[in-house]
Amino acid sequence: MTGTLERGGRLTEGSRTGRRRRLVVGFAITLLALAVALVGSVAVGARDVPLVDALVAVFSPGATDADSVAVRDLRLPRLVIGLVAGAALGIAGALMQGLTRNPLADPGLLGVNAGASFFVAGAITWFGVTTASGFVWFAFAGSAVAAVVVYGIGAIGREGATPVKLALAGTAVTAAFTSLLTITLVGDVETLDRYRFWAVGSLVGRDLDTTLLLLPFVAAGALLAIGGARALDAIALGDDVARGLGTNLPLARAVVGLAVVLLCGSATAMAGPLAFVGLVVPHVARRFTGPDYRAILVLSALLGGALLLLADTIGRVIVLPGELEAGLVVAAIGAPLMIAIIRSPRLARL
Repeated sequence: MTGTLERGGRLTEGSRTGRRRRLVVGFAITLLALAVALVGSVAVGARDVPLVDALVAVFSPGATDADSVAVRDLRLPRLVIGLVAGAALGIAGALMQGLTRNPLADPGLLGVNAGASFFVAGAITWFGVTTASGFVWFAFAGSAVAAVVVYGIGAIGREGATPVKLALAGTAVTAAFTSLLTITLVGDVETLDRYRFWAVGSLVGRDLDTTLLLLPFVAAGALLAIGGARALDAIALGDDVARGLGTNLPLARAVVGLAVVLLCGSATAMAGPLAFVGLVVPHVARRFTGPDYRAILVLSALLGGALLLLADTIGRVIVLPGELEAGLVVAAIGAPLMIAIIRSPRLARL
């Protein structure tokens, strides 16, 4: 028996060592990808800027040459917005998949994107809003309203807001907001023209000042996410086990849901309704982290920022002299990657 225990102990220790090794490798790869994304974001585009000159432009705000102006006034804001929005979407996607125990869930499952889109279309139609800085608060409000409605519907009944009820309520609310959005856009061609630019998902023409205003909401959402990580670890084992471990399920779901609203609402308000970032990134993170949600959330944040910045950089050069929006590039990258993940037998074990 002692030998068995020793062998079991060695196996357990070996498993832990292997997990730590995968985690280190995952963070190393992610940090390398993030570094490449940061360099590309400031140096690559229709006007290529040498890396040294790009760094000078970043750290010398008084420079007035063309390269410095391009980097400082155009590319640096896109870098900041891409990092913040990508990180927020990565964390929100991991939270939604953990909250619903659904590996194909994404932040839009709570109706966040649909609510934001309808409110932006309404702002254009009824209030004459035409600027990105004007859209942002309507998008954030729409995200919050949709999520509150979904959670309110899902919480009806003795069982409370179970994962299945949240998913069904989210699907219904998303369909309702999408129908209202279609009616609004069909009835006003001018609204459709203005709405399309925001809805495609892009880092171009976004207001850095507005992003800085939303940064506290993102920070609050990230803190709530980290605070709810242990509860998600327990929820992954099933509701009965989670209760047995002392987890307050209604409180945990409310905290995680609020974090999703803050994160996804802020990201959608900054860059538009971007697809696939919150869906794909957590799956990639789990390949290295295993089931530990604290590690999943941190790695998802880094991967989300790297993916969105890389997509934005690729979009600048793929159709020169024009530019392809980051949302379209992310979809082009994310769709085949998601198909590969779905075909993987490991999906059922996530």
